[in-house]
Amino acid sequence: MVNMNQYEAFPSPCFVMYEEALEANLQLLDLVQREADVSIICALKGFAFWHSFPMVKAYLSGATASSLNEARLIVEEMNCEAHTFAPVYLEEEIDSLMLYSSHLTFNSLSQFEKYKNRRDKYKKRVSFGLRVNPEYSEIETDLYNPALPGSRLGVLAEQMPEQLPPEIEGLHFHVLCENDSYALERCLQHFEARFAPWIKQCKWVNFGGGHHITRADYDVAHLIELLQNFRKRYPNIEEVILEPGEAVGWQTGVLVSTVEDIIENKGVNIAMLNISFACHLPDCLEMPYKPTVLSAHEPNENSKFVYRLGGCSCLAGDYIGMGDFAFDEPLEVGDRIVFDDMIHYTMVKTTFFNGVKHPAIGVVKSDGEFLLLSEPGSFQDYKSKLG
Repeated sequence: MVNMNQYEAFPSPCFVMYEEALEANLQLLDLVQREADVSIICALKGFAFWHSFPMVKAYLSGATASSLNEARLIVEEMNCEAHTFAPVYLEEEIDSLMLYSSHLTFNSLSQFEKYKNRRDKYKKRVSFGLRVNPEYSEIETDLYNPALPGSRLGVLAEQMPEQLPPEIEGLHFHVLCENDSYALERCLQHFEARFAPWIKQCKWVNFGGGHHITRADYDVAHLIELLQNFRKRYPNIEEVILEPGEAVGWQTGVLVSTVEDIIENKGVNIAMLNISFACHLPDCLEMPYKPTVLSAHEPNENSKFVYRLGGCSCLAGDYIGMGDFAFDEPLEVGDRIVFDDMIHYTMVKTTFFNGVKHPAIGVVKSDGEFLLLSEPGSFQDYKSKLG
């Protein structure tokens, strides 16, 4: 039984990250780094809780950016240079990205040719890489699958020159999403089958993200063995890089919300909340997936108190459509509804659709103290986004 009283002390709505849980994830990722002799870096597209960056840096080998803003955040708050990849680089941003990055991966040979000489103006050295497409992925949701025919992400083997340009030092692929080490093993078979001649010309390779290393059933020993064996097959490779985001933030916090109204439609009881799935939990609708709600369970024939959870935007589908939730007691206005595992791919994807305010953000420190980091989004936040 979950003690819901603890959540009464938090603002609502509020994202709450638990520092102790984050550190446990980082310790496991660091173990993989040390045992497999690889570099694990944090992907900001999944986890950008920048107040925790000092802790992240203490365990991991840096962070990866997909935009100028992410790269700047890494430099300013993690105090290190970014590994950067974006599907297309912009003329007005490329110089700043060169300045903020230690590694810069291009999505196409044409973009590499366009910008390869821009690093010459800097005294610092930027290592160039090329994203490739192994044409294999086990991601079931097309929206997240970068290896579909016609994908805009990565160079195909048939498009590669026989010899890599001398400025290209690494290859990068990203074809996983919440996958285990056995999926990575199969992906590596396709990657090597298509790109082995170019792997042998490189100094580093980047296996992207989607490695669900901190999930309880992940076979960490198999991952370590897999990475060690890859290193043995390619002694020319000086660095193997993995860039998980979700695995960093996995099971590290919650989203606290409140029941504001209860309505009924054709026998369906609907608890209206002060958060929006469309605005605050978009992956629930995009994947889609049904989140875990603390104090709730799956309905069955004996369930007496069953509710659909509705969001506060005017989008008709702003509710969890994969099924309802059963509670041990009837819900009342003012009750807290707490969504588990809400620190990754939530804050980084929130929107101001409908002018719905952002939840507050807080952290429970390792000593148990709650620290409020930001208040709920204001009118000025919404207005400034619009001009």
